[in-house]
Amino acid sequence: MSKYLAKIGLEMHCEISETNTKVFSSARNDYSSTPNCNIRAIDMAFPGILPVVNKEAVKMALKTSMVLNCSQPEFMYFERKNYYYPDLPKGYQLTQETKPIPVGIYGEVKYECNGEEKTLRVNNLHLEEDAASSNHLYDTTSIDYNRAGVPLLELVTEPDLHSADEAVAFLEHMRMIYQYLDISEADTKKGQVRCDVNVSIMDPELDENDPNNWGTKVEIKNVNSFGGVRDAINFEIKRQTKAKENGTYDTDVIQETRRWDEETMSTIHMRSKVDAVDYKYFVEPNIPKYKISKEWIEEIRKEIPMLAYDRKKKYMNEYGLSEYDSDILVKEKANSDYFEKVVALGTDPKSAANWVNGMILSYLNYNEISIKDFYMSPEMLKELIDLIDSKTISSKQGKDVFYKVIEDKKTPKKVVEDEGMMQITDENAIMNIIDEVIEENPKQVDQYDPQNPKLLDYFVGQIMKKTKGKANPSSARSMMKEKLDSLK
Repeated sequence: MSKYLAKIGLEMHCEISETNTKVFSSARNDYSSTPNCNIRAIDMAFPGILPVVNKEAVKMALKTSMVLNCSQPEFMYFERKNYYYPDLPKGYQLTQETKPIPVGIYGEVKYECNGEEKTLRVNNLHLEEDAASSNHLYDTTSIDYNRAGVPLLELVTEPDLHSADEAVAFLEHMRMIYQYLDISEADTKKGQVRCDVNVSIMDPELDENDPNNWGTKVEIKNVNSFGGVRDAINFEIKRQTKAKENGTYDTDVIQETRRWDEETMSTIHMRSKVDAVDYKYFVEPNIPKYKISKEWIEEIRKEIPMLAYDRKKKYMNEYGLSEYDSDILVKEKANSDYFEKVVALGTDPKSAANWVNGMILSYLNYNEISIKDFYMSPEMLKELIDLIDSKTISSKQGKDVFYKVIEDKKTPKKVVEDEGMMQITDENAIMNIIDEVIEENPKQVDQYDPQNPKLLDYFVGQIMKKTKGKANPSSARSMMKEKLDSLK
């Protein structure tokens, strides 16, 4: 652990994936593995094209800013960020940076890290268009313009984070916010979330509220996974700490932009700040400024649903679930929605949580699918739990039914009927089998000791073997013990 205090700020970019079209284009906003299938003339910067603002994207951006406790603007502007790169065919990006007020400024977010509540200040949240995606090969670069013009939210934080754990916990928190607001899947595998990380270190004895005491800030660009963010921050803290201890801080730690290299697990120099491009921002002339009415703001505010943090409290306080189980349930909105539907059908919350967090998540993770693609509906899960609770089948049989439902594409009741899995609960039938077991095992009957549970387990096992697991285990055990005790 470094003896210096780390100061970490984030610039989190998240694509808005839940609009039908792109932010300034009528092209479909849809992730696709087929390159260059979701494009229009404006995405390719053909002559004579004009941008049209996607109102739904603006609405989603404003909704996010409210959740982050930001102030919303009275008027909406956009600016041109001028630079040329193959993934920006216009030669500029439409964004919000200097003169325009972004969709949200000066907010504050509470999040949890290692069981402790933390607070992070938000500098601003702004809406812009994403660039195309480039794939750099050995001697060529291929470009997919499907991503060009996708609405992108950039969140800029103050440097209030002090560790990689805090940074990742905050990013996970923001990921859940985007999901619960139905703004984005926030899937790093689809490139929907990317981060720039700013890291510096300082003497912990100095006042961290005074920027003059901060060390030299180093920026790490385009880290594409939360694991990468963790590793990049930890590497950079170690690199800067080593320079401090070696007396080479002034030469080794300069104000620069670096990139995270997954192969070497290190940050690598890209450019120093003196090489930075002057983007020459100016207000976009083709998008007139427009007023954001107070009525629309209030209308949007009323649409904000219960978010992950509130659902977690509900699960713990109303349903009596553990913090561990609640954390797992709310981590993915789709999983939480599934659980909520099962409970709404009248299922005991603890039973529902055990199945969702256990068998279902295990199956989803093993098969690398989303719960949205999972065959067993909430109604089917309730049916399965009811079959176990009514002792129609045992808990062990329940697991077998679970896999059979998925494999055979049948309802739990249909599987139980077709497989003849209904438990034997009739006491007379069980007693007849007990008599058979006792008659067939005279030696074990003589050895039976009421204080020896292992031998009782043997007799119960024989009952289950004869009934092919259909006898109710609890009834079989208690009746067998009563019979054996009577023989002593």
